[in-house]
Amino acid sequence: MRWRPRRKRLLFVTGASGFLGRHLLPASEVGEWELLAPSSRILDVHDRDRVLAEITTWKPNAIVHLAYRKGDRGTIVDGSRHVAEAAAACGAHLIHLSTDLVFAGRPQPYSEHDRPDTTSVYGRWKAESETAVMTAHPSALTVRTSLLYGTTHLAPCQRDVDDAITGRSRMSFFEDEFRCPAHAADVAAALVTLADRPDVTGTLHIAGPNRISRAELAGAFARRLGGESARVRTSTLAASGVDRPGNLVLDVSRAASLGIQCRDVETALR
Repeated sequence: MRWRPRRKRLLFVTGASGFLGRHLLPASEVGEWELLAPSSRILDVHDRDRVLAEITTWKPNAIVHLAYRKGDRGTIVDGSRHVAEAAAACGAHLIHLSTDLVFAGRPQPYSEHDRPDTTSVYGRWKAESETAVMTAHPSALTVRTSLLYGTTHLAPCQRDVDDAITGRSRMSFFEDEFRCPAHAADVAAALVTLADRPDVTGTLHIAGPNRISRAELAGAFARRLGGESARVRTSTLAASGVDRPGNLVLDVSRAASLGIQCRDVETALR
């Protein structure tokens, strides 16, 4: 937990120790928020009574819900519902983080109006969490984003590339799997901006401006890490037999209309 002398606005963050959360902390300072970020040991989102008591006691102006635990539906769905119930109870603006993986993939970009259609377990859970949040707190905001990366802190997808170029792994990166990757600092800055915009509700897509393959992205990461992109092994989803979406592109025009934009990969990695 991090604590500073009380300012005018209080921002409550779950999951602040995660990759995106570590970028959110400095962004909150720029936004001049007083930030409260309890660890999962202190605030277990599974515990509805504890979540309600903690959040309604602090009465934050806004909540950014990032808490996540891989393979744990209780955290992803039930925990999100508990946070949303608490936010509604104290009148806090809630921003719930979701993912492009709620979609199955298609040639056209997905807008906020498209219904989740994923077949993956994780994607279904995230879609369920979106429904749970909006049912408990109809004026909440769900932010869907894409693959995240960083510069000071490395994301798991960057560590995979580092392992590949240093010979610790023989992982291949797919030429026919496309996403709209975003720098975590850009997404964090957007979340802080949106914490100050309770008028922005519903669903919002925030992602990078370019459709890029995982193979191209791995090459960019390799160059940033000081390696050679030629050492990155490539393959295709079709050849590998891996069953996951090949084309997940988010339409970010609503975010752009709000003045929210992410940098392209080459610019962000300079």
